[in-house]
Amino acid sequence: MIWKENHENAYCEITPAILALKEQWEKENYIDPRLYREYNVKRGLRDEDGRGVLTGLTRVAEIQSYNVTEDEHIVPTDGVLYYRGIDCRKLVTGSEVRGRFAFEETAYLLLFGQLPDQAQLEDFCGQLASYRTLPTNFFRDIIMKAPPQDLMNTMQRAILTLYCYDDKANDISLENVLRQSLQLLSNMPVLAIYAYQAWRYYRGESLFIHVPQPELSTAENFLYMLREDRRYTPLEARTLDVALVLHADNGGGNNSTFTNHVVTSSGTDTYSAISASMASLKGPRHGGANSKVMAMMADIKEHVEDWEDEGRLGDYLTRILDRDAFDGSGLIYGLGHAVYTRSDPRCEVFRQYVKNLAAEKARNKDLALYENVERIGKELLMKRRNRSALSTNIDFYSGLVYEMLGLPMELYTPLFAVARISGWSAHRMEELSGGGKLIRPRYECVEGRRDYIPMEER
Repeated sequence: MIWKENHENAYCEITPAILALKEQWEKENYIDPRLYREYNVKRGLRDEDGRGVLTGLTRVAEIQSYNVTEDEHIVPTDGVLYYRGIDCRKLVTGSEVRGRFAFEETAYLLLFGQLPDQAQLEDFCGQLASYRTLPTNFFRDIIMKAPPQDLMNTMQRAILTLYCYDDKANDISLENVLRQSLQLLSNMPVLAIYAYQAWRYYRGESLFIHVPQPELSTAENFLYMLREDRRYTPLEARTLDVALVLHADNGGGNNSTFTNHVVTSSGTDTYSAISASMASLKGPRHGGANSKVMAMMADIKEHVEDWEDEGRLGDYLTRILDRDAFDGSGLIYGLGHAVYTRSDPRCEVFRQYVKNLAAEKARNKDLALYENVERIGKELLMKRRNRSALSTNIDFYSGLVYEMLGLPMELYTPLFAVARISGWSAHRMEELSGGGKLIRPRYECVEGRRDYIPMEER
């Protein structure tokens, strides 16, 4: 605690000097929003109609969410997410019929472009199991070294430190990057769980560390390492596996994957590229969305006494949209998506698993609240925005699933990274193999010219 107090005193205080500098910054750095339209700036790298600016080509994943007519009019359609040309929903249903986990098969598909046969899948899982180990004393010397404040930052620090244990850390040949990618893919769940256990320990809770088991899938190992008794039900493991599959990739333009492309284009090492992707994913506008949904639902439960009273629920959702309730953002988190228009295919395939898990955990009342908020909230939003369609993001339900699985909220975004590193790795190798240029978009400077003023005349 002494370290923490000194740390706060030294680094965390907002002094009057800082406030004065902040005021100076605001005075000198304002940009009139009208200038963005005048210069035709593609804010967020998006066109006026919301479509992303085309910045590259990929074979890894594709999102289908609308059709464009001859006169360039956008017509919303049900969303489809393709992994290497295969509907991601079929990866879920196909593996379910055969009673196997699907995340490892999905990672293989994203990386190598084809579905593995039985022998290839077994060999791939064996490789991942052999890599699922950290250097000697890594947990003690690196993860436990500084008190974890945020698990994503702890994981980033660990990933960057693994660079120091790699004799070929800067080698960006495809075979070496593939080796590094498989090692990080294997160890991402280990880093997430160990970071969480360290987080618990520094808050006075018992510390227990379970070593991952080579015969278990990624989803099974995550639950095995997380829980003190190492036990889980088949439905729990299967549901988590499906969540990993559905979060493995979402096209080359999502923020963290585009970050990976940008950083990779500079020729940097794998550890830096993955850490940069982690930094992007941490943001609440990207990987932290389900945590905001959970906070919003807790607020609704606190302020709406009868969850089944649709009138009262609608009134409170209206207050949220009017910025008069919850966090004042005017958003119903989890409703709407930057790309999907009519439906998010990941959410649609996830629904049945949510229902099955809610039944197993006796949480049907909570599920009913989510379904009512989804239905009423979409009606309110479509009316306000004059839209005929609005998708429900998978993150609307993923937080509820993770809560029912007993996952602490601190692990929600790290779990996203456990899944998405498979897509990041595939896109990184694609960027390296394509021989592309350094990604460097243009920014227009709107500051006027002026003379240098000598110190004595200022």
